[in-house]
Amino acid sequence: MKILMVSSEAVPFAKSGGLADVTTSLSQALSVLGHDVRILIPRYASIKLEPSNEIPVSCIVDLQIGSQTVVVRTLKVDNLQFLFVEHPWFSERQGIYGDTSFQPYLDNAIRFTLLDKTALAYCKTTAWVPDIIHCHDWTSGFVPYLMKQDKSGFFDKTGSVITIHNLAYQGEFSRLDLLLLQIRSDERLFSGKGIYKKLNMLKAAIEYANTITTVSPTYAKEIQSQQYGCGLDELLRSRKNRIFGVLNGIDTHEWNPAEDMYLPYRFSEKDLRGKAETKRMVQQRFNLPVDEKACLIGIISRLAEQKGFFELIEGPDFALKHMLEDLPVQVLIIGTGDKRLEESLSEMAKAYKNLSFNMIFSNEAAHLVEAASDFFLMPSRYEPCGLNQMYSLAYGTIPIVRKTGGLADSVIDIDQHPKQGTGIVFDTLSGQAIYDSVKRAVQLYTDDPERMHELRKRGMAIDFSWNRSAREYEKIYNGSKKG
Repeated sequence: MKILMVSSEAVPFAKSGGLADVTTSLSQALSVLGHDVRILIPRYASIKLEPSNEIPVSCIVDLQIGSQTVVVRTLKVDNLQFLFVEHPWFSERQGIYGDTSFQPYLDNAIRFTLLDKTALAYCKTTAWVPDIIHCHDWTSGFVPYLMKQDKSGFFDKTGSVITIHNLAYQGEFSRLDLLLLQIRSDERLFSGKGIYKKLNMLKAAIEYANTITTVSPTYAKEIQSQQYGCGLDELLRSRKNRIFGVLNGIDTHEWNPAEDMYLPYRFSEKDLRGKAETKRMVQQRFNLPVDEKACLIGIISRLAEQKGFFELIEGPDFALKHMLEDLPVQVLIIGTGDKRLEESLSEMAKAYKNLSFNMIFSNEAAHLVEAASDFFLMPSRYEPCGLNQMYSLAYGTIPIVRKTGGLADSVIDIDQHPKQGTGIVFDTLSGQAIYDSVKRAVQLYTDDPERMHELRKRGMAIDFSWNRSAREYEKIYNGSKKG
């Protein structure tokens, strides 16, 4: 199949979150299966391209403010073709969505409409007819609608797929922005009513795509409920027969403790000695007492309410405070985000020697913490997929997770299913539930080292590679193709 991926992010060129990893990793796995996959992303100013012999493709994109000339440059990386959209709205700005994560660009509606229109213009200009155009999140949300509106017949045999990576981010803009985009108005492009009516790019994709996917089976069900539907649950229920959940994979070359370039002491399922050495090194590096008897609990996260930090830090049960005071644990946190949460954790770290809080964003630190920790805590309010629980299992680190989204699909509770269990799972998001789950972990670590060792090896044996996910997407694409 010929597959065009349209995304705002893709590693190794542009990344603000897991979307970038998924875009490239899924494309690589599909390419290995024999498909012709091309990834179209903007060339932001942060992306530096070396001169090449590839002839750039020039496209004309019509907008209400005037026709725009867009250049698409090609770069081959291994078996993938990356297509970079060059235009001043992208190439003269350092940020992806804004100069900071808290200040989005005011013209994002027209910026990403330019991306969406360029995707179709590139195909026509090069006479490359994809079997599938796979859109990722709201930034490519207009593509399925534009395909339906195209009267040339060029895309008559092309199917469209939209993957919802996080329904909370929908690309909502003033309804007046539509006047700038030169897109035919349709009520289904909007969400809300009256003065709350907004142009909604993700809703457009949900309305018009042939198939909708999410990044885990449980999340596909959750978003059809009022609790998790972010105002689009009724629409999603109406399309339930075209919604599929596919659990993301992980890069098993990058996240492999036997080969990890960031680990001074490597280890494997057959020989775990390097994990103990890494724990001692990480305790020392992050200013924790070097103590092999202390149960080390890692957290690598954006500091946000979604991730359960209110219940962990500020809720009525003060879970983290009680953990640090009552249990023989050390807690190592890597992350940035909400300023109030950053300040609370900084103050707690001054008061407790068994808490290390680090406001950094470091790939090296992420690998070290995953490798060194005995348990990894993810008390998420919701989690479309989550990757850290899978990284943890690959590194012999036992996840402690709330039963939601991809966490529910990838971690099996060890008490409910002793022979298949891989972690500790709890249902209710509360400080007490978090504390009780950590207490279970500490008891396991302290009282049953043989079972602990068995669980580490069981998790490391699980296949979370992208090959499994790519096979599922093949089936979805075959059901989405036309002609």
